Amino acid sequence: MEGILTYPGPDGVASFEDFYRDKREHVARSLVMTLGNRELGLEATDEAFTRAYQNWDKVKTYDNPTGWVYRVGLNWARTRLRRSKREIPSIYLETAVEHFVEVEPGLDAAMAKLPEKHRAVVVLRYYMDWSLEEIATALRVPKGTVKSRLHRAIANLQHEIGAVT
Repeated sequence: MEGILTYPGPDGVASFEDFYRDKREHVARSLVMTLGNRELGLEATDEAFTRAYQNWDKVKTYDNPTGWVYRVGLNWARTRLRRSKREIPSIYLETAVEHFVEVEPGLDAAMAKLPEKHRAVVVLRYYMDWSLEEIATALRVPKGTVKSRLHRAIANLQHEIGAVT
């Protein structure tokens, strides 16, 4: 059974368990920061890793399994938010943002003001340290779209943080 979960990816992780142990916290932080909601981000992380485990034979062959897990979690959370808006009000809609760490005074507030698609590229580029190509693949958008979103997001962050200081 152990051979079934072998992960031949570029990170050299030996099994799903190792992959989970190495990547879960990073994916969770990224989803929490992108979504601006701790509970939803953590739930999305758990859902995405569950799906990765269920499809591990296929997922382990991807160039960027972490990107796949991030994307699955983000899509799951977006669907959850859309459904909750149609149904009864959810705790996810107005829950205060609780980030794991505060990087710089005012940055959390400035990030919260960005649209989700801009937060996503900032988190993936500067927190996850992904290349523009990896971000484009994970978000399923052209590289040029990633560049323009990143440019707009950085400009907005500089404006917001400059206004705070």
